[in-house]
Amino acid sequence: MAISDISVLKGAFRARDIAVAFALLTRLPLPHFHFPTEAHRPPARSAWAYPLVGIVLALIAGAVGLALTRMGATPPLAAAFVLITTVMLSGAMHEDGLADCADGFWGAWTADKRLHIMKDSVIGTYGVVALVLSLLLRWYLISELITDGALVWALVVAACSSRAAMVWVMDSLPTVRRDGLSNRTGRPGALATAVAVLIGVLLIVAAPVYSAWRLALLGLVAALLVRQIAKRKIGGQTGDVLGATQQVTEIALLIGCQMMAYGWQAIP
Repeated sequence: MAISDISVLKGAFRARDIAVAFALLTRLPLPHFHFPTEAHRPPARSAWAYPLVGIVLALIAGAVGLALTRMGATPPLAAAFVLITTVMLSGAMHEDGLADCADGFWGAWTADKRLHIMKDSVIGTYGVVALVLSLLLRWYLISELITDGALVWALVVAACSSRAAMVWVMDSLPTVRRDGLSNRTGRPGALATAVAVLIGVLLIVAAPVYSAWRLALLGLVAALLVRQIAKRKIGGQTGDVLGATQQVTEIALLIGCQMMAYGWQAIP
């Protein structure tokens, strides 16, 4: 085990890692943190804290949804504002990754051309369709979860575990673009990845549902699907691939949560 991995467990580094994770994955206004002893620590070593970011964002969005329903908003209206809150807090960076991957993966025949399309800021048809489907699916699922009284725990499970899936893909695939955000961030390493995945799994296990292993299986299948497509299409991962992983895994987990809240728990 590398010394840099062991440092993840040290309390002095833990605060710094959480601060870096929030600065990278959110648009929340954060105070300036100064960690002089950690100036050369790779940003990816903070990846173990990505699931914690998901928990905080989900709690904020869930609070918005609950407040609106208490004030008389219908589930569809409250769900819309839950989704708006989530997108605003994250800066839509994961949605951007999903759209770029959709355009790149299915808009060209070679890895180089796919990467070029993914880097282009112009969105294409595949990207628009992917974004619309993602937003519609999440809006519908959140609306149903509000109706079923399962909003907050479902948001927390989906947001946390989908970001754990990001870390796994980040570590298990090489970066393919030297000038990309993922390459500058680096790879998290075995221990940081294990901690992130453990947090995500524990949140699923702690979910107030019967046979929670089904949620874990759905999340794993979704993350593995994106990982394998990225490996085949471009030979590795980029920041866009990580964003797509988060989106697809979150949708899969929300589907599982909604099915369980609706009656899937009756199946042994």
